[in-house]
Amino acid sequence: MTSCVALIVAAGSGERFGGDRPKQYQDLGSRAVLHHTVGAFLRHPGVDAVQVVIQPGHRELYDAAVAGLDLPEPVAGGATRQESVRLGLERLAARDPAPAFVLIHDAARPLVGEATIRAVRDRLDEVPAAIAAVPVTDTLKRATGGLVSGTVERAGLWRAQTPQGFRFQEILRAHRELAGAELTDDAALAERAGLEVALVEGNADNLKVTNRDDMAQAAMLMNASLPPDVRTGMGYDVHRFSPGDHVVLCGVEVPHEARLEGHSDADVGLHALTDAILGALAAGDIGSHFPPSDPQWRGADSGLFLRHAVGMVRARGGMIAHADVTLICERPKIGPHREAMVARMAELLGIAPDRVSVKATTTERLGFTGRGEGIAAQAVATIRLPAT
Repeated sequence: MTSCVALIVAAGSGERFGGDRPKQYQDLGSRAVLHHTVGAFLRHPGVDAVQVVIQPGHRELYDAAVAGLDLPEPVAGGATRQESVRLGLERLAARDPAPAFVLIHDAARPLVGEATIRAVRDRLDEVPAAIAAVPVTDTLKRATGGLVSGTVERAGLWRAQTPQGFRFQEILRAHRELAGAELTDDAALAERAGLEVALVEGNADNLKVTNRDDMAQAAMLMNASLPPDVRTGMGYDVHRFSPGDHVVLCGVEVPHEARLEGHSDADVGLHALTDAILGALAAGDIGSHFPPSDPQWRGADSGLFLRHAVGMVRARGGMIAHADVTLICERPKIGPHREAMVARMAELLGIAPDRVSVKATTTERLGFTGRGEGIAAQAVATIRLPAT
């Protein structure tokens, strides 16, 4: 069988996007842009393997973005996109055997569809190169100094997208011969090398994330296609006080004249939330996954339990949509620590902080919490799963 490898180019710095991370490592929903992009090709039956090209200094960001995906060691990219692609092709050339076809795709196009990938790949059985593109529908103007100087005839004009597919040996030879030419995309390089390049009609949703408006549009498009199986789970937990000098609540150490007693770190908030997520999955409770009789969980960080529940959701192709925790106690005061709790829980859940809520209330000095004997917590979690 002829093999086809997807080469994902993720070596850019994304300076136009701004922020603390390049755009390919920014969050889109519950995962990084790069995770969505790579996943689209890993799931495709016509793609045998995926190779990613990254900037060497982004290794930690890369590892976090693709955690859980079956990928080979990434390729260190070059100073330009063209050089990065060539270095990626050289890595593929070292495979035994080298692939017959390669699909070169921008990491910042996370919404590429299965049909677009298939159409580009299938066209390579007939021509040496094929690219996804969409016809230009807007009227085009030429401008000089901010003033319109003419109208460009749009008939026959197309907007190039990726993936751009090639017969492997031919695009490798073209990249080697034209190294340093600084052409705008791989199709331009193929044209310069004399290869026939076919157009395959792509999809307007296959947008390239360049700025924050693009990211917002991508999020809107992704949300519109989210699976309809929405589930809600509830959790409740209680821990009594014992001698100590701090409590752990929602992943944050809070100074107090006592601690919470429990087999792990007794984080009543994270325990309740873990149970809520497990409940939404109909997957038992925290005790069935982490028995209190098992000594390995003695003093354990409850974030481990929550991450386990989140991993179960993702393993089923789902995502956490929202989490709401209510802490019930007279003391300590929760307000001064709420922001840190929200941030920590958002990190553990892999979602934006505006999808996490932490509230606190008292029982007006009634019951065991009112008497200051312990803390209780209630949690509600909403998840989305693929339709069955």
